Amino acid sequence: MIGAIAGDIFGSVYEGAPAPGKDFPLFIPASRFTDDTVLTIAVAQAILDGESYGSSLRKWGRRYPNAGYGGWFRHWLQAEDAPAYNSFGNGSAMRVAAVGWAFDDLERVLREAAKSAEVTHNHPEGIKGAQAVAGSILLGRTGTGKQEIARFLSDRFGYDCGVSLADLRERGGFDVTCQGTIPAAAAAFLESVDFEDTVRNAISLGGDADTNACIAGAIAEAHYGRVPGSLQRETLQRLTSALRSPLLRFAENYSLPLVEKPEEGRGG
Repeated sequence: MIGAIAGDIFGSVYEGAPAPGKDFPLFIPASRFTDDTVLTIAVAQAILDGESYGSSLRKWGRRYPNAGYGGWFRHWLQAEDAPAYNSFGNGSAMRVAAVGWAFDDLERVLREAAKSAEVTHNHPEGIKGAQAVAGSILLGRTGTGKQEIARFLSDRFGYDCGVSLADLRERGGFDVTCQGTIPAAAAAFLESVDFEDTVRNAISLGGDADTNACIAGAIAEAHYGRVPGSLQRETLQRLTSALRSPLLRFAENYSLPLVEKPEEGRGG
């Protein structure tokens, strides 16, 4: 959860910009949360309160209408009766982190991930992307090693986890599909030495940097144990109090590895 949100904030200023390499500041004044964070919180709050995923996504999306949503999602957000739109974009995968923390059985995690995705991203690839990320988080937090997670992504979902960061950097481009994003986020995690290295790897690929780092950060947090305290504190301070509240409640309910609560002070 905090790993996903931290990755989103780190990557927010590099989205669509030239790939920055790995030696860049994680936080600058312009670093901010985006739709990845808002919708991650929406899924968490739905689980906490037994609300439908669709209802929670609409409620939070409308509360933060300028967070950077894609066109199809923005249309869905504004219309009460809009159906799912058969998307295989990475939006289903970037918002699913809470599912991997809230449920302890793999098949239950995969079912819930599908439910969280299919309200908008009901294309098989959109559902698969959410399941892959949530399943990897569950495996990571329960002690499964990197190579086993790579096999899970490859054998169960068909993602190429043999692609290297070097190859991905050479390819470049801006890929917002689950098919393109999950292997990139996986490579950032698999070639990392710790949480910070993971998100630096993800952002160094350029393109959809905030979502790449959001997904990679979510998996890395589960595997490495927690986000370093200094990065957690700065991340939490960059959230509004409205976003922090369900995050901290979720952390308490599901024993997420958070540092002490930040000082209050930012409204919203």
